[in-house]
Amino acid sequence: MTAGVFIANSLASPYFLDPWNLSDATFNFTEKAIVALPLALLIICREIDLSIASIIALASVTMGFCAEAGLGTPWIVLAGLTTGALCGAFNGWLVTRFDIPSIVVTIGTMSLFRGLTYVLLGDTALKNYPAEFDFFGQGYVYSVLSFEFSLFMLLAVVFYLLLHRSTFGRRTYAIGNNPTAAFYSGVNVARHKMTLFILVGLFCGIASVMLTSRLGSTRPTIALGWELSIITMVVLGGVNILGGSGSISGVIIAVFLMGLVTFGLGLLNVPGIVMSIIIGAMLIGVIAAPILLKRMRLGAGRA
Repeated sequence: MTAGVFIANSLASPYFLDPWNLSDATFNFTEKAIVALPLALLIICREIDLSIASIIALASVTMGFCAEAGLGTPWIVLAGLTTGALCGAFNGWLVTRFDIPSIVVTIGTMSLFRGLTYVLLGDTALKNYPAEFDFFGQGYVYSVLSFEFSLFMLLAVVFYLLLHRSTFGRRTYAIGNNPTAAFYSGVNVARHKMTLFILVGLFCGIASVMLTSRLGSTRPTIALGWELSIITMVVLGGVNILGGSGSISGVIIAVFLMGLVTFGLGLLNVPGIVMSIIIGAMLIGVIAAPILLKRMRLGAGRA
């Protein structure tokens, strides 16, 4: 399907195959894709985080205030990463300490974190970032290869090894398939889930650094609605929304598919609201299709 979209885009627009256009296309999805990597592990573990976009916004606000205070780039980046990790830890603490479903917790913190950005900023924007901060979202490692895309590819390899070639990954699948059996097998389920929530928050901080650097400013609406795109990337990549199965390679393919679809629609001047409708339809289709196929097979078996 990804190859089909690539060919369709190249036929639809003469500008699509330009190397710099393809490089620009990666900016459409790399920040979201970086959050999709740890979120895939969290969903495999039967949990979810709907507050990811709000964490990105709150981390951006923290960095904006650090920049306004005259702090240097290392401190600004550290503030963003720390804010993300703390938000993730807060989600994980609520879920594991009080045994509240993560979908309920993160719906609440989604509003809480986003609300804090509006309270702290109002209608204003923070723009006084140092010049060297621009590299994270606008810099190139070599020729048309951007820093953002290079970092994503490196992290994709790391997460592939983490999920498919490590004890941590085997524990993630074990908890996703049967948390009770995993607990009695000696896996510290609560600590594992807590680690994943912190990891998701930390990667929201990384995405916030790159997004804020690329835009050059912080506003309370930054990354608004991104949770839909990021969760769609994960589910479209074959990760079971009910947990227990999925792969990083599938998520990577879905990331490229989503990036190509949105970039191709952008070249054709399709409005953003139409893109949201298409992404929502893709999410519903991916979740509903296996259920419908299963029912059809059961119906055929009875007949």
